[in-house]
Amino acid sequence: MTQQDSGTAFDPDSSAEQPAGALEALIAQIEAEIVELQFPRFTRDDALNLGLLLVELGKDGNMPIAIDITKGEQVLFHAALEGATPDNEHWVRAKQRTAARYEEPSLLVGLRGRVGGGRIEDNAWFDQSRYAAHGGSFPVYVGGVGAVATVTVSGLPQKADHDLVVQALREIRGSMRLG
Repeated sequence: MTQQDSGTAFDPDSSAEQPAGALEALIAQIEAEIVELQFPRFTRDDALNLGLLLVELGKDGNMPIAIDITKGEQVLFHAALEGATPDNEHWVRAKQRTAARYEEPSLLVGLRGRVGGGRIEDNAWFDQSRYAAHGGSFPVYVGGVGAVATVTVSGLPQKADHDLVVQALREIRGSMRLG
């Protein structure tokens, strides 16, 4: 997992002044993740393996998370680990809708809205009752096809949700090359 130095990393949950260039660096990092995480395919078995990996990572880290993998309107995998709350279900749906609508990670949607100041949520057209531009949902991209599904985690700070999803996507993609 790529981690930026904590002294220069952008923290989307902080209201404090952020280091110069940190927002742009995080946007570039996520754009690079999109390029890196192109899958050769994404089947229901792949969704199951990804979901089970997230459960394993969550349990190993004692994380109170909800996990969701959705393709269109079909839920392919869903689990709530110990400590996850009904609020996590709301966040899963809202972040998943954002990633599906924009075909970009939900964290990237929120970060792009901050370029030049402000937030995407400040726009009247952004329906916060349906969408959340917070980290944790990442489209599954199939090379030559585009976004075919979303994988979403909720229960940690938004950057940690995002990083957990990216870690799992990397592991699953890596196993596909071998299998």
